[in-house]
Amino acid sequence: MSRKTSKGALPPALQARYREAVALHQSGQPARASALYAEVLAVRPRHFDSLHLRGVAALQLGDTERGIQWLQAAIKIDGGVAPAHFNLGNALLAAGQLEPALACFDRAVALKPDYAQAWSNRGNALLDLRRVAEALDSYDRALGCKSDYADAWYNRGNALLDLGRPADALASFDRALALDARHSQAWCNRGKALADLQALVPAAESYQRALELRPGYPFLFGTWLHTRMKVCDWSGLAADTARLQQGIAAGEAISPPFPVLALLDSPMLQRQAAARYAQARYPRVSALGAFPAAAAGEPIKVAYYSADFREHATTHLLLETLESHSEARIQCYGFGFGPVAEDAASARLAAAFHRFIDVNAMTDQQVAALSRELGIDIAVDLKGYTRDSRPGLFAAGCAPVQVSYLGYPGTMATDYHDYLIADEIVVPPAQRGHYSEQLVYLPGCYQANDSRRPLAVEPVSRAALGLPERAFVFCCFNNSYKILPETFACWMRLLQSVEGSVLWLLEDSKEASMRLREAALGHGIEPQRLVFAPRVAAAEHLARHRAADLFLDTWPCNAHTTASDALWAGLPLLTVMEESFAGRVAASLLHALGLPELIVTTEHAYEQRARSLATDPAALASLRERLAEQRLSSPLFDGRAMARNLETAYAAMHQRRCAGLPPAALAIAADGGVRLLDAKDVADE
Repeated sequence: MSRKTSKGALPPALQARYREAVALHQSGQPARASALYAEVLAVRPRHFDSLHLRGVAALQLGDTERGIQWLQAAIKIDGGVAPAHFNLGNALLAAGQLEPALACFDRAVALKPDYAQAWSNRGNALLDLRRVAEALDSYDRALGCKSDYADAWYNRGNALLDLGRPADALASFDRALALDARHSQAWCNRGKALADLQALVPAAESYQRALELRPGYPFLFGTWLHTRMKVCDWSGLAADTARLQQGIAAGEAISPPFPVLALLDSPMLQRQAAARYAQARYPRVSALGAFPAAAAGEPIKVAYYSADFREHATTHLLLETLESHSEARIQCYGFGFGPVAEDAASARLAAAFHRFIDVNAMTDQQVAALSRELGIDIAVDLKGYTRDSRPGLFAAGCAPVQVSYLGYPGTMATDYHDYLIADEIVVPPAQRGHYSEQLVYLPGCYQANDSRRPLAVEPVSRAALGLPERAFVFCCFNNSYKILPETFACWMRLLQSVEGSVLWLLEDSKEASMRLREAALGHGIEPQRLVFAPRVAAAEHLARHRAADLFLDTWPCNAHTTASDALWAGLPLLTVMEESFAGRVAASLLHALGLPELIVTTEHAYEQRARSLATDPAALASLRERLAEQRLSSPLFDGRAMARNLETAYAAMHQRRCAGLPPAALAIAADGGVRLLDAKDVADE
């Protein structure tokens, strides 16, 4: 609490009342203090200190609107008090009024150049405005005034994270913790820096320390658990998963949505987790107002928003579809907010988009305003709740119709994502009630694919890949966090029953590989029967699939892009179809390819089918032949057909909007027909 003695002296009785108010305020009783400030102001309405401190008390009590009013009134009486500008800046910052907040902090440091807190909070306003380099300079100015300022070191670390400098960020968080070892936010974001540096074990330890200091740290438990899953640290997993499930069901802020997909096969719980997260982090923002009435006509302006417009899994899937959009039907825009790259994928994207806009330096509201200025009719969110996503763009309202597609296999659980593009396998009609969006069913499979992805002609030798020449090679190139102990135990039973076989896995990290080998030994399997494949370039990765015999999928979260890779490369994939979207993607792909015998619904059937295929070379060879034929003729790997399907879906969405009708569930037929789905057979929410 900052204050300045008023120039005009109060009568003794009123001065005593004022001092009593200050004492109550300083003792942590802002409500009682505010009532006494009001008594003073009833007699002396222009008493600066009472107005100023009543504004501070209102902010402490959560009444931001009145706090701002009283602080502004105080500043009108005396504009030369730096703490008043600082406190008003804090209030405006909390209210999301970033530019006015920055102006207040600028005034505070102009009046008091050594005001470390104001310099630091000025940096926070700049960081929220995505003026990251300027924010870093402001934090450095704060530390120049007060080198032992833990919060400024913490804030500086956040700016460095945003600049993509995790090693420097880590050093700043460590400085903050050296000054304040109980700074839970610094422990948390130190974990983020370590995770960015792929130091996952120390990252999990840092998250755990934050949780110990602040047991209810919002959404951190799920991040901590997900980080441990990345290194296959399964100690206490059953109890932790139960805690996650209980917390979500109780409405706790326990996890971001993404970690839930790999641990809980429940569309209901996944929706509850997403809704809690969206409510807390990305509520609807109405500052830009309502959209004007729409006018029918073509081309429809469709914008895709992503952080991955470069060599990235989602981009690899979508490229041919974007290139194939009909300019007569769709005017295609790209809004990029991720790393800028100059590679083959970004070059193809540049040619595919009518216009590409790098919005890294723009706030969510600025991006939404630009989208409106450009007249975007349909905004397509390709990220959802995955890494580097920006749901705030859609909370601010980029377009009158907003669609979730491809990047996130689940519901966004917001009231501003109107549609989710899916198919009847990944979201059966009976489960529509677990999704906040209206479902748009595409024919076949919802997932776009690129038929132009090249496959190496020359086979890669097993010896070059570290694989035994004559062994049966079970393969899984899914990320390590998708491997649960039950899945791994099943794989070990397969290795036991198929003599000489090996399991070929993607090496996510040395720690994960070490733990998996230790787990294999615990199941009586020689650790060397687990072979780990390093990450390589996309073309090389596709080519090496030919050295495997059978891809073993994970559950409850399947292979997604990884499944498309395997099938495009001609490698049969066996999957367990679960309940949630994330656990049904591989089944959707196989269904579209006409290979239903590779889809099972129980762990027992999975194990039996894998063993049967591993011991029946003729049956497996027949599957390979069918896959080789059908992948070339199936619409699954036809980006041009997907472009037509999406255009039909976009046109139907836009038509409803122009007619003044609300979003509705739609089914798109392969011949371009559109069917309006009714509300029957929808699960209870």
